[in-house]
Amino acid sequence: MLELFLERVGLDANHYDRYPHEFSGGQRQRVGIARTIALAPKANNLWDESVSALDISVQAQVLNLLNELKDKFGFSYIFISHDLAVVKYMSDQLLVMAFKGKIEEIGDADAIYIKPKKRVY
Repeated sequence: MLELFLERVGLDANHYDRYPHEFSGGQRQRVGIARTIALAPKANNLWDESVSALDISVQAQVLNLLNELKDKFGFSYIFISHDLAVVKYMSDQLLVMAFKGKIEEIGDADAIYIKPKKRVY
């Protein structure tokens, strides 16, 4: 069954028997995504700096995959990142936190990205 989820995230079914060290960083992210969607989540998938260690082209592939799966399966994400371009691409709603978790802004991602109330980032 997991082989089906591997194929949905762009990996071959024969990847099922591989060890973690046999995967690239992007492939490891895809395995993690496959494991997540196998649980059939609907909301509150937490992605904390999930693409920060990947090169830019692999980041784009993984982010596109996450958005595609979000639309296909109808679930939502809590996406945490320091990269504002990534946040803007992934988010409909945005919460900006500052030092010690103080919430500085919350609202529509595009509006905050275009005209932030306070430059804390």
